[in-house]
Amino acid sequence: MHIGEAAQHTGTTPRLLRYYEQKGLLVPGRSENGYREYDENALGRIVQIRDLLQAGLPTRLIQQILPCISTPHSSIRFSGLTPEMVALLEAEQARLTTRIDCLTRNRDAIADYLAALRETNGQQEHTPGRTEEASV
Repeated sequence: MHIGEAAQHTGTTPRLLRYYEQKGLLVPGRSENGYREYDENALGRIVQIRDLLQAGLPTRLIQQILPCISTPHSSIRFSGLTPEMVALLEAEQARLTTRIDCLTRNRDAIADYLAALRETNGQQEHTPGRTEEASV
């Protein structure tokens, strides 16, 4: 499929797919007329790249780890793994854990704030993750 179709299937834009290619994250095939062509494997990789970017990983790190996480664990290639890369991955894992903890605290604080507002306004409603029923 061409770039527009690939973008639509993966919830991205053609511009973003060209950016992924420019950064070395994605290498689409080319048709005889030079158009980019994306197969099912490329679509999966696009979604994976998008998810990693949304998680906060920089493209330079994604480029380094993508070959390892794009393959089944039994066939991971460790030939390029250096102590620096291990340290970089461990630091990124710690950063993500800290971010997840912060997001969890903020989500819970917002849920508590909304519950208090609803209770104050007499509009107690069921909120996701809570078991209280609205009073009748």
